[in-house]
Amino acid sequence: MSGAVDLSILKERAEAERMAQSRPAPSSSPAPTGDESADGAGPAVIDVTEIDFEEQIVQRSLQQLVVVDLWAAWAEPSRELSPTLARLAQESGGRWVLARVDVDASPRIAQAFGAQSIPMVIALVGGQPVAAFNGAQPEEQIRGWLDDIFAKAGHLLPESAGAAPEAEPEPDPRMVAAEELMNSGDMDGALDAYRAILALEPDNTEAASIVRNLEFVTRAQAHDPAVVTNAEPGDVDAQLAAADVLLLGQRPEAAFDRVIDVIKVTRDDDRSRARARLLELFDLFDPAEPFVVAARRKLATALY
Repeated sequence: MSGAVDLSILKERAEAERMAQSRPAPSSSPAPTGDESADGAGPAVIDVTEIDFEEQIVQRSLQQLVVVDLWAAWAEPSRELSPTLARLAQESGGRWVLARVDVDASPRIAQAFGAQSIPMVIALVGGQPVAAFNGAQPEEQIRGWLDDIFAKAGHLLPESAGAAPEAEPEPDPRMVAAEELMNSGDMDGALDAYRAILALEPDNTEAASIVRNLEFVTRAQAHDPAVVTNAEPGDVDAQLAAADVLLLGQRPEAAFDRVIDVIKVTRDDDRSRARARLLELFDLFDPAEPFVVAARRKLATALY
């Protein structure tokens, strides 16, 4: 994950609620209540709301790794995952803290992280989300996920400031070769190379991101730019092409609105196709970008 979380909607609501009332009691959780960390340095598990999100999650992540558990009482996987995360946090000796967020009580936090399903777990270091996963995971896989975060981002934490820098990992020669193709202008060759890597490594997020971007650019460049003004209102293909051209021209809000307008006036297969295309366009951006968050609200309104 890259880019800072957009806190504006959370800050505004927090400030308004602080003035109107005192902080509400933490909501109930399927996981055990937050105990002290193994070294007694502080709570290993904390419950967070929109009011104290910035303080308890973003600011705290400047000092230690914060793992955010977006949970809900109605989500069966949360009942399995949340207790496991709480126990691992308590065993970590204060190395990291678990911040639990009830998405029903604090929906804007889930919205800021672009949560598509619950539970969702996000790791923050230095005020930035650095990794995430969805759904219940085996304990050993979670331990490996945490170890990987400390290996790649632990140097950003104060406790590691004085440590000798770790050697940079050797670059993947396949990724280097694919990048060279892209830099030389061979977009088709680069796309094939990245797709081949992704076929062998479905979890390679870097290759997946580049494939999405190259597929979009290739498709968008094939459209006639005039489609933006010439597309007939009822021509779904033309309207989707116009959205591509607008996005390629650095006008994401206009691109999203164009597809949302199609969703509003179509049904069945055409609506499903337009919705799928809009979600593809969302995936090209950090889900916390304000214009993505705003477009997701508009999409929800158009659908329901």
